[in-house]
Amino acid sequence: GNEAASEQGQEEEVEDRLKEHMDTLLDKSAKARQAALQSLRLALASKTLSEFLLERRLTLTDSLERCLRKGKGEEQALAGTVLTLLCLQMGSGPEGEEVFRSLKPLLVSVLTDSTASPSARQSCAMALGMCCYIAAADLE
Repeated sequence: GNEAASEQGQEEEVEDRLKEHMDTLLDKSAKARQAALQSLRLALASKTLSEFLLERRLTLTDSLERCLRKGKGEEQALAGTVLTLLCLQMGSGPEGEEVFRSLKPLLVSVLTDSTASPSARQSCAMALGMCCYIAAADLE
């Protein structure tokens, strides 16, 4: 009983931190947004958070879209990586497909933008490939 309560408390703490990072993605400071993306990247890469993300996927997708659209270089690269991890967490069901479908045009746009940084373009190419493999319903 005591271990379960401790685990529950740790999980709530992790979720609270994730919520803070998601809120920070809306910050005016590029450095703050990059730090939040870095933290989200680490969290999504190290723990399965499907249920938590399921409820917040639209909010996170909107924030990532904003980072990809308005950000530069490192921020775009991190947003592409976080998007890949979000797609992995959502899986091949309708939720993953929805995330991919909503951000696919933006990924292609950054990828084909010759003025975007090489790291941003590479990250968007990776995100496009991975998300397409995981979540694209259309075989083409």
